[in-house]
This record gives sequence, C-alpha cells and structure tokens, in this order.
Amino acid sequence: MTATADHDAYIAQAPEPFRPSLKRLRALLSRALPEADEIVAYNMPGFRIGGTVVASYAAFSKQCGLYVLPGAISEYAEEIATAGLKATKTGITFSLRNPIPDDLVEKLARASRTGAGA
Repeated sequence: MTATADHDAYIAQAPEPFRPSLKRLRALLSRALPEADEIVAYNMPGFRIGGTVVASYAAFSKQCGLYVLPGAISEYAEEIATAGLKATKTGITFSLRNPIPDDLVEKLARASRTGAGA
C-alpha cells in the first residue's frame, strides 16, 4: 500500500477482506483510548498520547497486526497464547479465521496507555 494520510484512507486501501477487521480495531482502540490522537506513523494508523504511539494496527497480505507497547504484550501473554495468537515483543498477528478478541484488544490498549505513563 502507498503512504496514507489518515485511518480512513488506510482502511480504504487495505485488501477488502481485512477492512471489517481494521474498522473494528479502530473502533475498539478509539473506545479504549478516548484521549488519544489518531495519527499515521510508519505507514500504519495509530493512536498517540502525548509523544508516544500507544497502539497501532496494520493489514498485510495474509493477516492483520495490532501493535502496542511491550509491557502490554507481556502483561497479557498468557491470554494471547490462550487465544491461539502469535505475539512478538510489540505486536500480535491474527488471521480472519482467528481474530483477536474484542476484550483483549481493549485490555492491551489500556495496558499500553498505562505503560506510556498516561
């Protein structure tokens, strides 16, 4: 995908099958992080509080990703594993067949916000 200016443009340019998942992530993150500014950084839509990007999301050719601060991933590592999701230090990838649960998205976002000192 080419560089985008905002969340709407990013979602519109994403592969069609992933658009509903991206819209859902955006809504969940907006709800969990009401004080955050919507931004695009590193060609991914994200949410910034102060100077820190506390959450972002992306679509790839076969999966989507949710990215938060490392402390949030470690705090919910067991729940991530139980959901059958793959995590790195700062992200979780998921497929359309095994989406990340809504409550986990919100928990990760709130934990990431706390890790940013907000």
